Amino acid sequence: MNKHFKWKHYQSDIIILCVRWYLKYPLSYRNLQDMMEERGLFIHHTTIYRWVIEYSPTINRKLRKYLKKTSDSWRVDETYLKVKGEWTYLYRAVDQNGSTIDFWLSRKRDKKAAKKFFRKALRSPHNSNPRVITTDKYAATIATIKKEIEDERLNSKTKHRSSKYMNNIIEQDHRNIKRITDNMLGFKHFKSACLTIQGIEAMNMIRKRQANTFSITDEIKLINQIFEVA
Repeated sequence: MNKHFKWKHYQSDIIILCVRWYLKYPLSYRNLQDMMEERGLFIHHTTIYRWVIEYSPTINRKLRKYLKKTSDSWRVDETYLKVKGEWTYLYRAVDQNGSTIDFWLSRKRDKKAAKKFFRKALRSPHNSNPRVITTDKYAATIATIKKEIEDERLNSKTKHRSSKYMNNIIEQDHRNIKRITDNMLGFKHFKSACLTIQGIEAMNMIRKRQANTFSITDEIKLINQIFEVA
């Protein structure tokens, strides 16, 4: 029996389908419940929620080894997500071609959050140490970049620039994430938001062909490979 789906009451292909659709399209859990019911499957929306929370981190983690290398020109910015009625900050970066570098959800927008984001991005094997980082003019992010260069986590030759125009590419990419999250009407818990965002960002990378998926068939094969499903 597949270790990912041991003791589950539904077949692996049904679970994967629900998770993939939820993370890829602007659907609510109740939308998916209705869609499955039309196919003769009576799956409660809370069951789908548990699947998404359980499997999103797996998709994000295992996808990393399939990702193509990003370029060394980073565009860094933050967008906002509502969690339990309060705004949180989703740190994100893409390269000059729009490929996702990494992301980090934080309750606060400060130097500590920016540091965690940069260190996570630098650990990911599909990223290069940046030659240039473009941000807005937020002081905490700029100070963090300087400190990471001083601590030699960022290359000493890394250049920083503030340019709203050059960051349009990440502003556009935020919309692909918000298109999904806005339909969720806000998250109830910070932990579930963190876990779900991992899956949404991973599916966004797949959509952008960062894992050499050029069709829906390629996407399905890749997700099945991640979950070791024939």
